[in-house]
This record gives sequence, C-alpha cells and structure tokens, in this order.
Amino acid sequence: MAERFFLELESPETSSWPHVVVVGGGFAGLRVCRALKGAKVRVTLIDKRNFNLFAPLLYQVATGLVSRGDVAIPLRMLVGDQANLQILLGEVTQIDPAERSIAFNGTHLRYDHLVLATGSGSTYLGHEEWRALAPPMKILEHAEEIRRRLLMALEEAERTVDPKQRQFLQTVVVVGSGPSGCELAGSVAELMRRALAKDFRRVDPEQTRVVLVVSGGRVLKELPELLSEAASADLRAKGIELVPGRVVAMQPGEVVIRCADEQELPVQAANVFWTAGVRASKLGQRLADATGCALDRGGRVIVEPDFSIAGYPDIRVVGDLCHYAHASSDGQAIPGMAGPATQMGQWVGREIRAQLEGRAHAPFRYVDFGSMAVLGRLSAVANLRGIKLAGFPGWVLWALAHLAFMPDDENRITLLVKWLWAIVSEQRSSLLITGLPNDVQPGQGTAPFPMGWDNEPSFADLLGPMAEAVEQFQQREQQKALSEC
Repeated sequence: MAERFFLELESPETSSWPHVVVVGGGFAGLRVCRALKGAKVRVTLIDKRNFNLFAPLLYQVATGLVSRGDVAIPLRMLVGDQANLQILLGEVTQIDPAERSIAFNGTHLRYDHLVLATGSGSTYLGHEEWRALAPPMKILEHAEEIRRRLLMALEEAERTVDPKQRQFLQTVVVVGSGPSGCELAGSVAELMRRALAKDFRRVDPEQTRVVLVVSGGRVLKELPELLSEAASADLRAKGIELVPGRVVAMQPGEVVIRCADEQELPVQAANVFWTAGVRASKLGQRLADATGCALDRGGRVIVEPDFSIAGYPDIRVVGDLCHYAHASSDGQAIPGMAGPATQMGQWVGREIRAQLEGRAHAPFRYVDFGSMAVLGRLSAVANLRGIKLAGFPGWVLWALAHLAFMPDDENRITLLVKWLWAIVSEQRSSLLITGLPNDVQPGQGTAPFPMGWDNEPSFADLLGPMAEAVEQFQQREQQKALSEC
C-alpha cells in the first residue's frame, strides 16, 4: 500500500525510475539520501522514529546541559524538501532478496537498491537482567531516564535525615570507559558537585561519589596512551574514582566489581548507568537469515569493499550495522562513530547514483580523522590525525567538530548558546524531572495517546526503581548493624 501511494504521487516518467529504499535515518542513512538528491531515482527513507538523533550529545541531555529538541531534528525538516524522496515511519520486519522486497508495516515494498543503516543498540554481555537496574544511553528516552534517576536521587537525598542514606543516594556508578562513559561520568560529577551546589540544603556536593568502571586497563583505549593518561588525570581531578575491572554482579542499590587483582569490590550506589556494550541492530540478523551473509561477534554484517553483501550487489549495509575491514581501511574494522558513518553513507549514495547513471566512481577510501572525548567544562582530549590536544584546546576542537556535524543550523546555534551559557554561569538549563504514568510504559497499555488531565505521573512513578534500591540499601545497613552487635 505504501509503495502504491508513493507511485500515485509521481508522474508516469518518474514512476519508472529505479527505487532506492534506505532503512534508518541516522548519520549514514541521511547521507545516502542527500547524495541521491536530484538523481533520477525514487528514494524511500524508512525509520521507526521521525527524527535524526545526534547521539554523541545524549550525555548532555542526561545531565541537563541541553534538552531533547536540541539533539533531535525532524527528518522532514532535514530532507523533506527533497523532491525525489518520501519518508515513511515503520519497522522493517523481513527482507526477501529473491523478490527484492521488504516487509514493512504489514505490507511489502519492492526495491531496486536496498541500503540498511539501522545502527546499533546496547548489550549487557549476557546479563540482560541488569538492563532495568542500569539504563544504557543509546536513545533519547534512555538519556531522559538517566536524568530523571539522577535528579530523583538528589530529591530523595534532600528529604532524608540519614547521612548514610544520603551518601548512598549521592553515589553514581558508570560502567564503561569509552567516550560515552567518560563524558557521562565527567558531566555527572560537574552537575552534582558544581551546577547544583547551591540548590539543596541538606545535600553536600562534596559528598558526591562518582565511580567509573574501567575495562581494558585504561580509559579511552581508542586514543593514544598519552591522551588516555591526560583524561585519567582530568577525571580524577574532578573527584571521579577510576576502578579497573568489570562488573560481575548487580542488584538494586549495589554493584560488585571484580578488580584487576581479582578482588571483588561491592559499591553501594543509588544509580548505575551502562555504556559498556554495543550490539548491532536486529535487522542484521534478519538479513543474515534471508541471505546467509556473515556476521561478526557483535552482530554486524560483514560487507564487501563496496558495502554490498556477498552475492547481493543490490543490498548494501552502512554505519554501525556493518563490519568493514578492507584495504581502504588498512584492514582494520572501521569504528562505529558518527564520522565514519557519514563517510560510508555519502560514498554509497554517490556509488548508487554513479552506477545508475553509467559513470565510474572512485573506490571507497576511509579517512580516519581521529577521535575525541569531552571530560567537562572547557576540558577535552582529542586526536586529530596525529595532532594531540588536551584541556581547553581539545575542548575547542571538540566543540567545532560537533557543531560542524550537527545537520541543522537552528540546533547548531542553540547548542552554541547553551554551551556558552553553561560556561559562564555553571548552570544547567534543562533539569526537568519527566516520566510517564504506568499505563504508557513500554509493553503496557493499549491506548496510543492516553495522556490527559487525570493521569499525571505519581511520585512513585517518578521515583521508579529508586524506591527498591533505597529499601535494599536500608536492609543491608540493618543487617550490617546487627552483625556488629
């Protein structure tokens, strides 16, 4: 039905144009679409969400620096004026390479070229039961849930008269020491120690404890060791505890870390956040089931030098969903980041266009511009093609790079203004505690829009798992007191 509607909007001339279906409106998918602008093709962009998410700044949503609208831009605002493109909301549930079609929202959509760019999600390394205890940070709702938990913990700390419970509520554990983990830990420390220092009466900012679980020996392993050491020193200067090891157990209010010396360290913490594991989207497995293509350990599709899969030149996979390791990338798998995804998407779009127009197109050549991570206010580490920067110079480079990658001018200006305000005032402007009532939580309720005057979230809804964590902490403290008697 979706395809017929699309064809009815086209003239007889354009309805015969080849059909390119792009699944996923992230960095890679968006670049594919833009590269096909003006070409004699029909482009259909399919995504479950109606916006492009600037995921590198999710930690700023989680810690109140910016709001959701600052990092999410409606797809129609970005490419809606592209005459040869239609945007459809929905989820691809099946791929039929023999028929060159996909199952989409209960119908089938045929394609001449298919580009899959659905990205990646989080994985808990075999412990999915930890997901409810330690939210990840991959989508907008994750970031807002982290913010809600952080702020609710501080509100509970303001209410309690028990200093031990207050210390518990002011303790945060971040699992994962890549860019996301380091950026989140640094921003949480600044939020609780500085930005909110004058906002509470019982909460002592100096009692804030932020623990960063470091796997692999050092933070930011993708950066040179010199910058990794600089980042460690910066994080420690912010009062963040760096604990080398891995999480081996978790229950409400407690995390057990097996340290590098094999000793187990239990940490009592009201909040635990997870940035340690990444796995490709489920569409990769669906593609493997349909075509027999190979996947790597992370579920990414192993692709050919032109991003197609073996035996199916009309199907291409880009972004975090693909495993690309060829001569053009020096045999190394290209990392799943915004910059590489943008390069992949732009090349594939141009390659499809050149192929349809009968032109030759230069082979893909990956350019590694380096990586970077912001550690706090006016502080970052960056490696730009061998140029190593730390501190304020690193932050300037980080800010310029992220503003350049932001696809919308309005959001670019908004971010710059909010960053400058945060630097000058040391305040956060987006500290709303938001949540949904129980009847609209995922997997619950049937009404699509049940929000109304009478179903505001209750305080218990907003408190969420925090109540159980506090209860478990109190029980452990009581048992400890009894054992000491």
